[in-house]
Amino acid sequence: MTRAGSESSASYRAADGSELPLLVFEPAGGTPPRAGIVLFHGGALREGSPDGLAPHCRALASRGILAVSAGYRLLNRGAASIDDCLADVRRAVERFGRLAASRGLEARHLASGGSSAGAHLAMLAATTPSRTAPTFGVAATVALNPAGLNLGSLEPDAQRHLARQVGIADGRLIEYSLNEFVRPGIPPMQIHHGTRDEVEPIGSARHFRDAMVRAGNECTLLEYEDAEHGFHYPGNGRHFDDVIDATARFLLDRTATT
Repeated sequence: MTRAGSESSASYRAADGSELPLLVFEPAGGTPPRAGIVLFHGGALREGSPDGLAPHCRALASRGILAVSAGYRLLNRGAASIDDCLADVRRAVERFGRLAASRGLEARHLASGGSSAGAHLAMLAATTPSRTAPTFGVAATVALNPAGLNLGSLEPDAQRHLARQVGIADGRLIEYSLNEFVRPGIPPMQIHHGTRDEVEPIGSARHFRDAMVRAGNECTLLEYEDAEHGFHYPGNGRHFDDVIDATARFLLDRTATT
């Protein structure tokens, strides 16, 4: 294991033209990174910042991985709807790709991911087409207790309520349900989920994993017994090191340079 490396700040231009932050964590001593990942924080699209996943990025950088924690506009703080959040995530992935390329990494070496709502956005960006295809893509996704896996299973009233919460019209929520986008050819995914997650039941994660595998995709679900939502943060249980170790192995196995 290498020691922690350099930390710096960068930015990217959001869909509305504003500048949003990227926290960049790199291996120590100028060592070239072996893989790269950009992560998006949780917070129900209304809260959170890139600082939330800085510990994860710092730990991944210590394992030889270029790790970036990215911000995006939040609802009522620059974003009118989840559409704006998703547009920013796509732009952040593209900016990350350019940054990674300057460190010698190609798209096949890169992954995206995040926690909760941020994982949902990263998974949407990886599985749904964009009106303007990004110059840079990713070859894998890591999702920490993702939300939005099976929105179609919600009762109609709950769907309408959630649609209004995220700023979209009634009837559109299904457009953000990840189960609806499972098809052959989706890049490999690794999902970390607690068996007592109170936001997204473990059954939804299992159903998504099974659908991905039936479609011929690689999708690994790592279950953490009795863990609740947000279990992967340091100081919030005993799972942080396990999550980092599994994530690093996945990235280096699937996306690392050869």
